[in-house]
Amino acid sequence: MSAYVEALIQRQLERDRLRELIEDAETQHGPVDQAAVEAKRARLRGDAAGSVDAA
Repeated sequence: MSAYVEALIQRQLERDRLRELIEDAETQHGPVDQAAVEAKRARLRGDAAGSVDAA
């Protein structure tokens, strides 16, 4: 059980750190363009909607 709890704590710490990195990047570069993110996700999945290059 303690290994499970330790894994949960580590995952939460990783998420907290990732959130900090995202906040720092958004402070420096502005908010993320959600449409661009979705277009790139679609390209990675090979969806037809993502076939247009959204740089």
